[in-house]
Amino acid sequence: VLQFMTHNGNLRVKAKFEARVPAFYYVPQANDCLVLKEQWIRAKYERQEFMADGKAVPPPGNREGILWKRGKDNAQFLRRRFVLLAREGLLKYYTKEESKGPKAVINIKDLNATFQTEKIGHPHGLQITYRRERHIRNLFVYHESGKEIVDWFNALRAARLQYLKMAYPELPESELVPFLTRNYLKQGFMEKTGPKQREPFKKRWFALDPQERRLLYYKNPLDAFEQGQVFIGSKEQGYEVSEDLPKGIRGNRWKAGITIVTPERRFILTCATEKEQREWLESLRDVLCRPLTPLHVPTAVTESGCSSR
Repeated sequence: VLQFMTHNGNLRVKAKFEARVPAFYYVPQANDCLVLKEQWIRAKYERQEFMADGKAVPPPGNREGILWKRGKDNAQFLRRRFVLLAREGLLKYYTKEESKGPKAVINIKDLNATFQTEKIGHPHGLQITYRRERHIRNLFVYHESGKEIVDWFNALRAARLQYLKMAYPELPESELVPFLTRNYLKQGFMEKTGPKQREPFKKRWFALDPQERRLLYYKNPLDAFEQGQVFIGSKEQGYEVSEDLPKGIRGNRWKAGITIVTPERRFILTCATEKEQREWLESLRDVLCRPLTPLHVPTAVTESGCSSR
């Protein structure tokens, strides 16, 4: 492929093989996982799905198939039948292939999908999240076929685009595409104390969702539900992120501190290294400085501050 591109010229190749890439189709970036990059190359050059003189790629619409899903209470992956109803805006999954009733019905409005291959421990690992009773439910799935899992990913993105067009008809498609799916801005372990700030520091897995403006924390990276979440509003709303710990508070093993101030309370965190501290501060301040958009406002109004389990 590299020799072919060099011979024809990058711009010429791009114009030919990317002439009709659907708006919902995810174009991988440099730091994306291998399966996304590989399937993008195969879609362009092997299957030639996006050429101007080729057959246009229709929106995926409804989809049905088997994915391997991690159990909520154990680490075992089991076969589950998933059904996407794009027009209805629903994703369902069944514990048995012949089951009449679904185990869960997920509204596309509340759904996100992100490849988390290292965390899941599979090169095709996909994390699907959705809201359930003011909490975030995580589903960890994979398929042995790289094409199949990427097709599922893009089908979910297409269904999300269809929903957003109906929900926000005044916004152009180009402004909706960034909201189809998103990756976490940063993930990793930190230690935190409780609301009284006298409780022992405990190690937790944190994930920062920049679009939802939420810092979620879990006991373990593959937990089905978060233990708590912090909404990161704007500076004008009284939210702050600062370096180090308040006077009189000392971490357990880790000393590089972070303090998040919300209108409701302070969250005291510690990082294993100063490098981790700098990266978390940069990511949190990035979210803090982002303006609230029409797609953020419903979240900010209905679930301000923090909910914890």
